[in-house]
Amino acid sequence: MAIGTAQGFPRFVDVDRDDRVVLHGLEWQQFEMTLAVRGDRAGARLAYLEGDLEIMSPSRSHDFIKTTIGRLLEAYAEEKGVYFNGYGSLTMKEPALERGAEPDECYVIGQPKERPDLVIEVIWTSGGIDKRRLYAGLGISELWEWRDGRIELFILRGSSYVPATRSELLPNLDLALLARLVQTDDQTQAVREFRTSLRS
Repeated sequence: MAIGTAQGFPRFVDVDRDDRVVLHGLEWQQFEMTLAVRGDRAGARLAYLEGDLEIMSPSRSHDFIKTTIGRLLEAYAEEKGVYFNGYGSLTMKEPALERGAEPDECYVIGQPKERPDLVIEVIWTSGGIDKRRLYAGLGISELWEWRDGRIELFILRGSSYVPATRSELLPNLDLALLARLVQTDDQTQAVREFRTSLRS
């Protein structure tokens, strides 16, 4: 992985890892209780899938990447006039299906609705619960995973995701360019470059 610096700290280095714990055999009520105990404090993100509870504290690099992706997507929506509302790590719950999630980023696109259309997950440290199965069960139309400098896109078909090369929600978005710009250490410069490309 490339090493860069942003305001004096190294980024994209192996030692900058997410802290992650997965607890097995928990009831839905225990997930709800964990959410209540944590409250509105920032930090750990929770995910629950059929008895498995993942507690993940993202690293600095993890959050830098997800924020860069978010800033670029918001610039795209502004330039293209797309209805695009971000909800960050919104807590989504479906008790009947034993699913709960707090994504890195999520967005409603096109028109207001209760559940996000797009979820973005940064895969920085391996392990944890199966996020594709989790978000498919929550009915999220598109799941984007950033991994090793690439954005992998999955579109919901029935009850599971299939890989895709182009977004159905943002079909004119150049994902390769987006992924390249995420590698920057300067988010503002990346947004400027992206806007220039969109206007040309």
